[in-house]
Amino acid sequence: MGKRSSIIKTLRDIAFDYSDAPVPDLAAMGRELGSALHARHDEVTQALGALRERRRGFERWMLAERGKPAASVLVMAWPPGYATPVHDHGGLWGLEATIAGALEVESFLKDGTAETLRSVGRTWLGPGDATWFEGVDDHAHRCRNLSRHDTALTLHVYGGDLAQYLAYEQPGPSGHWIARPRQSLIAGRLTA
Repeated sequence: MGKRSSIIKTLRDIAFDYSDAPVPDLAAMGRELGSALHARHDEVTQALGALRERRRGFERWMLAERGKPAASVLVMAWPPGYATPVHDHGGLWGLEATIAGALEVESFLKDGTAETLRSVGRTWLGPGDATWFEGVDDHAHRCRNLSRHDTALTLHVYGGDLAQYLAYEQPGPSGHWIARPRQSLIAGRLTA
């Protein structure tokens, strides 16, 4: 239990230290989180291994949250092959770092009405890799666990509470997207 608290606390502290600024240096946060995840890979795998074994579908686990300045830190479990719908982050900035497994992140640029979304690239993340996005209204993305057999784990840091967001669907070949409000569900809390 002491090791679990140690690595979890380290990840939380790094996220909170970098999110203290009004415009956080997300690249620096990503580098430091990635460095900690690489250096302490066995420890973090042991600490969070039970989440990989649960096999209960996609889950979001709250690691820590803070009111001022607003920030939340979560761990997400991605079942084999699971993909999110294209979604935004309610205007919050965010960072995603892979703890275990591999993730594909496809980014989209949305117009002001959100009726059109344009894919602007893909990023592939392995353990310790991170990607981030600024707190803007025109960003959306879709994430997918690249494994057909193993659960992936990721660490997410947001500039606030991502309680609600929009998911986008394309009902036909017209190229138009429909935005649907969604709520973020938390499976439980992890302790630091």
